[in-house]
Amino acid sequence: YSTVAILAALAHRDQGGCGQHIDMALLDVQVACLANQAMNYLTTGVAPKRLGNAHPNIVPYQDFPTADGDFILTVGNDGQFRKFAEVAGQPQWADDPRFATNKLRVANRAVLIPLIRQATVFKTTAEWVSQLELAGVPCGPINDLAQVFADPQVVARGLAVELPHALAGMVPQVASPIRLSQTPVEYRNAPPLLGEHTAEVLQRVLGMRVEAVDALRHSRVV
Repeated sequence: YSTVAILAALAHRDQGGCGQHIDMALLDVQVACLANQAMNYLTTGVAPKRLGNAHPNIVPYQDFPTADGDFILTVGNDGQFRKFAEVAGQPQWADDPRFATNKLRVANRAVLIPLIRQATVFKTTAEWVSQLELAGVPCGPINDLAQVFADPQVVARGLAVELPHALAGMVPQVASPIRLSQTPVEYRNAPPLLGEHTAEVLQRVLGMRVEAVDALRHSRVV
């Protein structure tokens, strides 16, 4: 929100406006980030309850166990639910009067979710993802970090980098997700040692003499 506000203020300035003060409060942003949960309360007066990874307004839209892990299933409409039911080998779910529409599925969440969980454990994550993607049903695997960094796209994007370190040799780092065509991110230094740049900062930024910095070190100020 702060970034957007700054860019908006700069755009206003560039269009002939003057500078302006941005009042950005962490509390305001936290409330704004409640998004659909906030609107659920404001429109009904009922405070939402804990649902874990489940969506309060769409069912099924959460994590489910598989034969070898877990995956996320995000059924966004009734047509997708019918396709999912067919892939799950339970086509009757789509015509069940308890599950025929999203509104009904939300109302009968406690009945439907256990049924789905009983079905998803009979296929692997890869099987579910491949079959549901082929059917046009949004889903995705839940990966551990070993799987994340072994993912072909993560490898292709070079999201794991190594930098030389004074004490630890080559240390792994996560690459910046920012990709700029004219001013690409540069990876020059590994995380510094404790106090590694203290003298440089004091001398270059604050203009202190070498003797003054040495005196601070001798008195254990730095």
